[in-house]
Amino acid sequence: MEKLSDSGLAASLLRLLLLALLCSLTPSSADDSPLQDLCPAAPQGEAKLFMNGFLCKTPSSVMASDFKTSRLNHAGDTDNFLRSSMNVVTAADFPGLNTQGLSMARTDLAMDGMVPPHSHPRASEMMFVSHGTVVAGFVDSGNRLFQRTLRDGDVFVFPRGLLHFCVNAGYGLATTFSVLNSQNPGVMSIAGAMFAPGSDVMERLVSRILSLKARNATTTVSSV
Repeated sequence: MEKLSDSGLAASLLRLLLLALLCSLTPSSADDSPLQDLCPAAPQGEAKLFMNGFLCKTPSSVMASDFKTSRLNHAGDTDNFLRSSMNVVTAADFPGLNTQGLSMARTDLAMDGMVPPHSHPRASEMMFVSHGTVVAGFVDSGNRLFQRTLRDGDVFVFPRGLLHFCVNAGYGLATTFSVLNSQNPGVMSIAGAMFAPGSDVMERLVSRILSLKARNATTTVSSV
């Protein structure tokens, strides 16, 4: 077997180094892993610089209360055009979430209430139906609609970055709780950004989405 020349060996090593570099640059599916056990976010008034995330509290000042929140224990106000309320809790509101790669949300839907199409650019979402009947769905990049009717105890996953929605398909209040795999998932609402809440376009969009309630619950994939 022939020995590699110095130039051939150098080329092989260079390829290995480039491969290792590319692997290290591959984006992960969630936030970076924490480098320590605990890192509750310091009060924002104490921050002296801008960073991707929040500064940690001094370890000696960390308390059990940093890891408990009551922000999701009461229903939101559904007396609005969409008849819905969505409350997202991130590390900015709940210090114990800092560096954990998590955020949470509560959605309350009055009868015929809905959350219009939106996406989370930095997170996937897993939604749990606490009570009520909800039609939930998302649209993929191939313009296909994935939709199911959910009831008490059901769980539905919205993949990261894809437009998704939910509609109350029952006759009373529906409530869902969600976990997202980013401490700052972001929310992009195309309809809300482009059209005023009372515009004809928004009314047609709401009517179109509400009509999805009548679809057969066994239909899992269809064209938009």
